[in-house]
Amino acid sequence: MSGNTITHEVTPTVVQAGGKREADFTQSRAARELGLKRGAFDLAVHLGHIRTVPDEGGGGRRVAHAEVDRLRAQDGFPRTLHQRVEAVGTGQGAAIMDVTGARFTRFARLGLLVPVSFYFNRYRAVVWLYLADELRQFRADAKNASLLSRPLPEGLRDQLDGGLDLRPRNWRGRHLGFLLRQADGPWERAAAVASLLAPVQVSDIVRDPYERAHLRRFGPQLPAHGAPGSPTAHLTERIMTADSPDEIGWLRADLARMLEEARTHRPAPRPTGRDTAPAPEEHRVAPGRPERSRGLLGRLFRRGA
Repeated sequence: MSGNTITHEVTPTVVQAGGKREADFTQSRAARELGLKRGAFDLAVHLGHIRTVPDEGGGGRRVAHAEVDRLRAQDGFPRTLHQRVEAVGTGQGAAIMDVTGARFTRFARLGLLVPVSFYFNRYRAVVWLYLADELRQFRADAKNASLLSRPLPEGLRDQLDGGLDLRPRNWRGRHLGFLLRQADGPWERAAAVASLLAPVQVSDIVRDPYERAHLRRFGPQLPAHGAPGSPTAHLTERIMTADSPDEIGWLRADLARMLEEARTHRPAPRPTGRDTAPAPEEHRVAPGRPERSRGLLGRLFRRGA
């Protein structure tokens, strides 16, 4: 087939009382309609700027025509929408805030700036991305003037000297917010929380193997970085997994609470009567999350810090 061949996505029609209307857009089609690259579109969805709806046919979430029309009707479209999802790295971020790259990184490590996404460069170093709008707001806030122009207070410097780096944790917190915003029910919400815990932590809270299997069914899709089992996939898993005792503690508490809500809403399915199906096979690793090689992870992550 020629490399110049263009394929057109055909959207079916849905018949309603009083006439016909086109069905909701697929996300890739909606991205094109809004003039966004797919990564920027996904970020806009995560941030709540673009509302999606479940596909009744089970084909993933879609975007209603009315939502696309709403966004197009906003003042300054498409420029304003693009600005809201503009994500920048350390160099561009430092320029926006008029500080050095080193100072910008210190702010991020201290948790003053929260990453919105990340990727790995060719050296497998983690490249954190930040919302440009949030950086502009930080710089414009008079309360931050001394941080931008004077040496950091001694207490903050001591934390940095002690190795503090809140970027992965803050990204996880933000990502969990994305997942919960998209969750359609209590099992989906519980699965979102479970996705940030190590499998052994989930097993300790969710003792029933049928409930664990049900959680895995609703587990969110992980950020795609590298082929399964690759070094970058291992690094992604590490970033995705809570590692500090207090973070693990509150995620465990949230999972236990959400699990109770999910059980009340709808118990996990299990064999009944004469059904002799065996219990689900236990896996230490959720789908899409390769087993860890702690030595390799530690070396690679230190290199990419």
